Amino acid sequence: MPHRIIANEADLIDLGRLLGNLTLPITVEWVQGRDRTSEQNKLQWLWANEAAMQLGDRTGAELQRDWKLRFGVPILREASPEFRATYDKHIRPLPYQEKVAFMDMIDVTSAMKVRQMVAFLDAVQRECLEQGLHLTDPSPDLAAYQKRYRQKEAA
Repeated sequence: MPHRIIANEADLIDLGRLLGNLTLPITVEWVQGRDRTSEQNKLQWLWANEAAMQLGDRTGAELQRDWKLRFGVPILREASPEFRATYDKHIRPLPYQEKVAFMDMIDVTSAMKVRQMVAFLDAVQRECLEQGLHLTDPSPDLAAYQKRYRQKEAA
């Protein structure tokens, strides 16, 4: 499905122009928020590899799949009735290890919006700190960006 991110008034005007030139009828659908950033994605993989090296019992990819199941799935189940219904029907009844294996086949973090990814990264960071693991701090720009989204959530 075609999509556009509307981040400012010029984007909104361009969208209006595009829609105005389409043959009617059309169906328009939107989602509040923006897709998670590439910086957030890079940070989750950096942390997965750092944590895996310190734990020594799994690879970064294995740890990331586990985080997607334990932290990401609950975030998406809460936010999306469609995701919840599909997950609950096809994956929830499976044993834990099979659920983890499915994390490579379904969109979890890649389906998240920025605010959801902030919650995901916060949960990962909290668990790693509780386990005494050392993680690289996010870049100052990403940390400030995530802080803004965290503050919007609290408001």
